[in-house]
Amino acid sequence: MKLDSCILCNSTDIDHFFEDTSDTYASDYYQCQNCNLIFAPPKDRPSTEDELARYETHENDPEDEGYRNFLNQFFEPLEDKLKPQSKGLDFGSGPGPTLNIMLEQQGHEMQIYDSFYADDESVFQDSYDFITATEVVEHLFEPGKEFERLWNCLQPGGYLGIMTKLAMNNEERFANWHYRRDITHVTFYTKETFRWLADHWDASLQFHGNRVVIFRKPD
Repeated sequence: MKLDSCILCNSTDIDHFFEDTSDTYASDYYQCQNCNLIFAPPKDRPSTEDELARYETHENDPEDEGYRNFLNQFFEPLEDKLKPQSKGLDFGSGPGPTLNIMLEQQGHEMQIYDSFYADDESVFQDSYDFITATEVVEHLFEPGKEFERLWNCLQPGGYLGIMTKLAMNNEERFANWHYRRDITHVTFYTKETFRWLADHWDASLQFHGNRVVIFRKPD
């Protein structure tokens, strides 16, 4: 199967990257030679029903100290950059919205959006000082479309913070990588992918550890 174009940058320079023969996960993965995104083709994406069933197993709870500690690796570097009483959108807030509560407790004004649990697209008619997307971009079927929508909602000088595990351009390590073994994880980003996005947007970019990325929109 030859894909027409990358689902992020629309380049037609796409190569087959890896095949899983276990019949448990997406069987084929492709990599864009322009932006380095790795992704499963449409035939290997989960159905809406299977996707929702997987999310229903998540036990995210705002009162769970362990979950808050997990989010802190994202929360702390982002919150350090925000002005008091900033206005934010948590994109992909999930079945137990928590990050928005943590930010509200710091005095920020928050909206949430989730295509399954908070599907109110009117939030995209507003603009924000910052937008968060934690453990969601790896689920996106059309990341190029979604990223542009979020970027267009961001005020000049605003921040887009993303939390997702970074992939590496190594077939053997990808084959054994636990992160791809979730059937809803179909899109994987390398450091080069996020650098391409920063260049595309003329944005500044910071990496924090191996899963937190923060873009700043030009003033």
